[in-house]
Amino acid sequence: MYKVLGMAASRALRVLWMMEELGLEYEHLAHMPRSKEMLDINPSGKVPALLVDGQVILDSVAIMQFLADKHDDLTYAAGTVKRAQQDSFTQFINDEIDAIIWCAARNSFVLPKDKRVPEIKDTLKWEFTRSMDILGKRLGDNEFLMGDKMTVPDILLTHCGGWARIAGFEIPDGPMRAYFKRMIARPAYLRAFALRDAK
Repeated sequence: MYKVLGMAASRALRVLWMMEELGLEYEHLAHMPRSKEMLDINPSGKVPALLVDGQVILDSVAIMQFLADKHDDLTYAAGTVKRAQQDSFTQFINDEIDAIIWCAARNSFVLPKDKRVPEIKDTLKWEFTRSMDILGKRLGDNEFLMGDKMTVPDILLTHCGGWARIAGFEIPDGPMRAYFKRMIARPAYLRAFALRDAK
């Protein structure tokens, strides 16, 4: 059985949602970042991690893509143009959405106070709005980023959207706001999200 390590109110939510979408059995160990349990398997102490067959996989995107490939769902096959287009979305979201929100978090509470640059957050919000506009144009009238098929970057982006709202970033009105509403209404998302309150 898979073991997902990391509190659900973190990037671990992405992996938990993926598990729910795929209908997989798993055990959730809600360890805090930098806890002894996480430091024992990841020198950075970051969450999440996936334990499978006695092996450890780190990083939420690597875990999600592994699961999608292994179970042949929520992805296109490696070596196809569709997979390259899917990976293009994943890389854009990592570079232009996740990295922006993480930079804001580091300069709000993660870094030591003397290392923070709070003034950068206005620039980050401007970048975020620009990136949302680009994604909105790429999404167009599609239900999902890749058209009519949900894939890994949809989970990644939707999690980033929720994280952004919590961090005070505004989701512009238009296609992206409607997209996020559709995604967070999915039953699998709601099951995973409920784990944030589990004891």
